Amino acid sequence: MKKLDLYIIRKFIGTYFYAIILIVGIAVIFDLAEKIDDFMEKDAPMNEIIFRYYLNFIPYFANLFSSLFVFIAVIFFTSKMAYNTEIIAILSSGVSFKRMMFPYFVSATIIVIFSFILSNFIIPPANAIRIDFENKYIKKPYVNTDRNIHRQVRPGLFIFMRTFNSYNNTAYNLSVEKFDGNRLVSKLLADNAQWDSTKEKWTINRYYIRNYTDQGEELIRGDKIDSTLFLTPADFTRRLKIIETMNLFQLNDFIEEQKLQGADTIEYLLIEKHSRFAYPFSVFILTLIGVSISSRKVRGGIGLHIGLGLALSFSYILFMRFSTMFAVGGLLSPELSAWIPNILYAFIALGLYRMAPK
Repeated sequence: MKKLDLYIIRKFIGTYFYAIILIVGIAVIFDLAEKIDDFMEKDAPMNEIIFRYYLNFIPYFANLFSSLFVFIAVIFFTSKMAYNTEIIAILSSGVSFKRMMFPYFVSATIIVIFSFILSNFIIPPANAIRIDFENKYIKKPYVNTDRNIHRQVRPGLFIFMRTFNSYNNTAYNLSVEKFDGNRLVSKLLADNAQWDSTKEKWTINRYYIRNYTDQGEELIRGDKIDSTLFLTPADFTRRLKIIETMNLFQLNDFIEEQKLQGADTIEYLLIEKHSRFAYPFSVFILTLIGVSISSRKVRGGIGLHIGLGLALSFSYILFMRFSTMFAVGGLLSPELSAWIPNILYAFIALGLYRMAPK
């Protein structure tokens, strides 16, 4: 690695973090202006606002727009190098355009690894604190409105309930069916089941159980019985944003659990999983586009480069949002919806890269 490489890496990383500090600072000011009424209305303590909310909001926001910050950084300092004729001097000294890309991609690799670790292992626990603060001081209490809830909680064990009341943690019109292969071996019916937080079990009221054996049918009645049901009230009161609080391994386990239960949010979960891989990878693509656009002088100056770069980066973000909507609607698979913006913009990046030296 030569002095030129270290010079570009230092410029890249330095401008990237400078852009983060500048834009995140503006975002915090706007967010505070929007939420200050909620903070005052619910008497949120100042230390919780700073240390529980904004201290965890900053890494979340910075990583969310990491690719945009990379693009802005590349456009800004590369354009400046071009207008100071530094790039002309570099190419005139015998360094090829391809070789000049080396320090850019070293810097991009550092940012990709940093972003991947952040989004999968560091930000999720920070999000848990931030979302808990939002639920306490900003959002309204969650009310479960689902009806006719069906869950497979274990292989061959199915639970049905007409409604679940999240205020008193009570399930109404409960049915529990146990299968051995395709054969029904047991069925429990009850008026309701209430969660007992001290026992961490459900108290099932006014129940009867039918056991089906080779010898015939056995009927058991009772007023109360305790059972775990392999469920807790948290399974019904989770907002979809709960996935933001899970690291990669927890998310994989949660996806398998939700598949077993036949949940209707599988597409959202798979999109989140694949986005955690696809989004950091976009740093490479946007770096290549940024260098290809801003490495030569054009009439209009740095402002033209930044304007064109922002248009491309925002179109990328917009296209990424649209592709996830197609996955939710069932038109695309979650894997393809997460990666198709990268695939499309990779072709754009390669086209611009081929044109840049000319």
